[in-house]
Amino acid sequence: MALTRQGLTLDEFLALPEQKPALEYADGRVTRKVAPKGRHSTLQAELVERINRVARPQRAARAWPELRTTFAGKSYVPDVVVYRAERIPRTATGEIPDDVGTAPDIAIEIVSPRQSVTSLVRRCLWYVANGVAAALLVDPADRSVIIFRPGGRTVARRGDDEVDLGDLVPELRFRVQELFDSLNADYWP
Repeated sequence: MALTRQGLTLDEFLALPEQKPALEYADGRVTRKVAPKGRHSTLQAELVERINRVARPQRAARAWPELRTTFAGKSYVPDVVVYRAERIPRTATGEIPDDVGTAPDIAIEIVSPRQSVTSLVRRCLWYVANGVAAALLVDPADRSVIIFRPGGRTVARRGDDEVDLGDLVPELRFRVQELFDSLNADYWP
């Protein structure tokens, strides 16, 4: 994440035009997201598909990739966000708004090459301290998923360990290895 600008207010930041890769805002600093590469994009797509495959038929929740969320004075673009049905942001006409100003129920960050794992750990901790019910840090190099919950409940999962988010989205659970199996070019679930 290269530093782009310092000293902007959140409102000034939100008035900037969107860019690719996305810009993010925290503590007066504007940074550029790391452009996703193959493994990152594959895991991101797999997570969105897996979550929506479980959640949408029940009308329990929806997942989106790269949705800007602005809350608690910061504006981030998590790799995946999930909103439970009753919390899906809506316009007055019932559509999904362009600007989302509420914390997601689940925020997922995926480590990209040359990205600071420590900065993503801090971000996940910030998410759960500011209204996110669960934050996941997915590390392709380590083949692990760290699950952050409010109150300091943090666990690391690997291999056949299960990621269980069923308290937020009924039946949303998967084995860590199943997620990383999607990195195989011959993976066709």
